[in-house]
Amino acid sequence: MAKSSRRGPYICGIDAALDVVSGKWKGLILWELEAHGVRRFAQLRRGLPGVSEKMLTQHLRELEEDGLVHRKVHAEVPPRVEYSLTEHGRTLNQALGPLGAWGSERIRRETAEMVDAASEDRAALR
Repeated sequence: MAKSSRRGPYICGIDAALDVVSGKWKGLILWELEAHGVRRFAQLRRGLPGVSEKMLTQHLRELEEDGLVHRKVHAEVPPRVEYSLTEHGRTLNQALGPLGAWGSERIRRETAEMVDAASEDRAALR
């Protein structure tokens, strides 16, 4: 496992955890990989409406560097690259579960709108 270049000093465990998941898309990438297992880059991009190719690439590299995401390159023509969660990534998703529940409750309480990723996928295919 590669060592992260983003290493403290940290004030507490939450500080260290937020360093790893900071960025708008990282939590969503982890969620998408948890929900679907193995995903190719284009599948991830379709599953995350609004993410740019540059940001997705940057976040995937950081998640791989932190040992949360595994990148597998298949030796074929054209090359096929697949992303999946490592065991360490799965434990982070478990830790983020209560935060997601808190966020869902907040959405309900504030009557905020949620994006329907499935309908976004269907619209992108048209």
